[in-house]
This record gives sequence, structure tokens and C-alpha cells, in this order.
Amino acid sequence: MAGSILIVDDDPVQRRLVDAAVTKFGHTAIAVDGGEAALRMLDGARGGEIGALILDLSMPGLDGIGVLKAMRERDITLPVIVQTAQGGIDTVVSAMRNGAFDFVVKPASPEKLQAAIANALKVEAVENTVRRTARRSGGLLTFRDMITRSPSMDRVIRLGQKAAASNIPILIEGESGVGKELVARAIQGSGDRRSKPFVTVNCGAIPDNLVESILFGHEKGSFTGATEKHPGKFVEANNGTLFLDEIGDLPLDVQVKLLRAVQEGEVDPVGGRSTVKVDIRLISATHRNLLQQVKDGKFREDLFYRLNVYPIFVPPLRDRRDDIPLLVGHFISRVAPASAHGRIPAISENALALLQAYDWPGNIRQLENAVFRACVLSEGDVLTEDEFPQIRAQVEGVVDLGGQARQGLADLPADRPAPVAPLAAVSEKPRPGMLRALDERGNVRPLADVEFEMIRLAIEHYNGQMSEVARRLGIGRSTLYRKLKEYGIDPETGRSERLAS
Repeated sequence: MAGSILIVDDDPVQRRLVDAAVTKFGHTAIAVDGGEAALRMLDGARGGEIGALILDLSMPGLDGIGVLKAMRERDITLPVIVQTAQGGIDTVVSAMRNGAFDFVVKPASPEKLQAAIANALKVEAVENTVRRTARRSGGLLTFRDMITRSPSMDRVIRLGQKAAASNIPILIEGESGVGKELVARAIQGSGDRRSKPFVTVNCGAIPDNLVESILFGHEKGSFTGATEKHPGKFVEANNGTLFLDEIGDLPLDVQVKLLRAVQEGEVDPVGGRSTVKVDIRLISATHRNLLQQVKDGKFREDLFYRLNVYPIFVPPLRDRRDDIPLLVGHFISRVAPASAHGRIPAISENALALLQAYDWPGNIRQLENAVFRACVLSEGDVLTEDEFPQIRAQVEGVVDLGGQARQGLADLPADRPAPVAPLAAVSEKPRPGMLRALDERGNVRPLADVEFEMIRLAIEHYNGQMSEVARRLGIGRSTLYRKLKEYGIDPETGRSERLAS
């Protein structure tokens, strides 16, 4: 039955308690005793049954954070409810940054656990609907479909457009979740192979013993379990584009065969007696530093230079914050029609300021998941800060969420898609002890201005105790006094010549 709950905990008593509670709530429970067992279950035949996970963070071997990271590498998007006996903010922040949907502190009350599971399954159901809709809509992607007005992304688009006109190998670099596959699809959709196959392979999600047969194919009976002939991804992509995601995770022995396939344009199926000619456009992607991998002996130098003919770096979302309102509007317009109430909500001024203040370690993928959750679980017509509790917990105390008005739709470039969802302004007075992230025109303030105010706030908060101020700011006393002099701040009073003038 779809929607089963996978319980991951090394404590047998805790497993039985949660299993009994989940069963009582009317769900099918599957319990495993650790992180490795959880990944085997997700990768196995029953993986498709699972609708959500309840994951203990503290386990021997592969712990909860390790499971979250492995799921992200495998592109497993199931909602995860983490359990922890230590409810400290650092533990929760780490879990949320690695993709957790919600958290409960042991021992969790039945009401809290039931609400968390219901919300997780609700979001998962809507995500499945949206994914099916996206598959049905199909169609080619081009660079005009990319939602951005960031100068750093303009460079990506220019490089991608030039690359699309050629057939050279491309290496797309960037953190997980920045949209490397989207760039690859736009390159394919803008070139002369646009009507040919686009085949993707996540190299990090394939067991090492199957990588070779999946890439290059195998003959029937060539190894245990090979009950029929398989052509392999290179042959599937013949005359089209092959996108090898997380290329840095390929085993060294497979890298040798990949180098030959790229150089010679032919592959050797496992158990085959002859080579197979292929004509492909190769696009690779990685979140790793491949040059460092080469130095560490984990990636072949000759293969690196063969793949790195035309590198494109996709910047992280924290370096293109102006794109966040556009992306939020796009995600709202996609998910809202598939949600239970079917309406497209607005998003408040303060919620947008909150989202723009966050660093998004999971990048666009994490932002999309956060908006999905907010749209599905919201009861009103306006998304507020309350719909982003995990993000708010990490941002509060750092920025003022009562910022100024955001730029409206009239400010968007004519050749870029505008957010469909209206951006409603919901004002709120600044709270004491907060810093304003935006200026009067709605733009992010200069870093020097924010730093100046942070130092003054810290001096005031810690009553001029400079050792404590330096420690809390994470800088040395000499650096603090240099900055005081630079900003004209009197160490005794915390007053500044900038304010006096």
C-alpha cells in the first residue's frame, strides 16, 4: 500500500512504540534498525510503498544526518520526520538543512506524531500529483524558460547558449540543488539534438557493481541476475544527449571505460563480444571539486580534462537572492492547483523577506520543497512566516522580518517569466534586537551597513564587554577593535561618528 511509514531507529523499544502508534493511526508501518537498513529498504523492491520516514538522528553506524544526505544524493524526495532526544536548535537546524520535513522530540506525544505524519503524507500526495502533471506536460526546455534575473545566472545562460551551438563535452559544476540538470536540459533544448533523446543518469545513486552494466549495457546471462539483454544508457542516448549527474561518484575502474567511450565513441557491453558505436552529446555535472578529486587520486586526470572542455558554474541560491521572489511565485503557481483547496495563495511581504534572508544550503530544491509544504498546509489565502516554521527558527534573531516593500511585477524584465502568484504586502513593526535586511526601496542592504549595525547591537547587548562581543561575533579582539576604528564606533559608549554626522 502506498503511503507506508518507514520507522528507522536502533532502539527496539522505541521502534515498537512508534510502530504501534503508526498502526493505530491507520498506516502500514515498516521498521528497520539503522541507517544502512533504511537505505536498503528505500533502494529495494518495497521502496515504492513508502510515503514518509520517521528517522532517529542518533544511531550507530550511519546516523540520521547520514541517511538524509544519502537520500539527497539518490534524489529520494520522501518527507522525513526526524526524532531526537536532544531538542537543541543546532541538532534541529542540521536536520532541516539536510532536508528533513519536520521533527519531534522523544518521547513524542501521539498528537504531535499523528499531525506530523498527516502533514508529511499530505505534502507527498500533492508532490506526486505535480510530478505527474509535469511529466504529462513534457515539452522542451530552453534558456527562456529559466526563471532568473540575476547577473550571475545571465553568465550561465550566455555560456549555455554558446555551448548549445556546438557538440563539445560540457561539465556543469555547482552545489546540490542549484539546477544543474535544468541547465543541461536547456542546452539540449536549444541545440540541433533537441528532438533526440535526453537520457539522465545519477551516477551517485547506482550501486558500484551495477554502474558498468547500466552505462554500457550487458548481454543476457553475463552475470547473476542478468535475465535479459540491456542496451545501456549510452545506447539509449544514441544521436541525443547523455547527462551524467554526479560524475565524481563514478568508481575508478568505470572511469577507464568512460574515457574510452568518450574518446572513441564506442562502448563495450558487459559480456558482449563486440563494441557498439554511439553518437552522443555528453553533459556531465558534479557538486564535488573534481580537480581536488584528481589530486586525491579519486578521479582520473585524463578523464577530467576530457570532460572539462567547457565548464559552466551554476551559482548557489544565496548568491542570487533576487531570484527568490520569482522562484517562489513559480512554485506557488505549480503546486497550488494540485492542492486540496486548489487556489493560488499570495505570499506576505514578511514571508518573502524571511525566505530572502535564509542561506538555502539545499538551494532551489530546498526552496521548492519549502513552498510546497507551505502551500499544501496553509489554511488561509496568504502564505505568512507561520507557514515556514523551520526557516523562521533559523533566521529569527538575525534579520528584521518587517522589511520594506518588495519590487512589484512591473519591475521584472520583459523577457523573464513573472511570478504568477500575487505578492501581498502584510506590514509588521520591526522587533527589538533585529537587523533590517532590506532598504527603503526593497533592495538588500550593503553588507558593510549590516555589519556596522550588528557590531553596535552586540556592544549594547553585552554592555560593552568587548571580549564577550568579539566571542559572540566570532572574531578576535584585534579584529573587533580594527572594525570599531573603521566604523568610527567609540568602544566605551558604542556610539558612532557615522550617526552623529
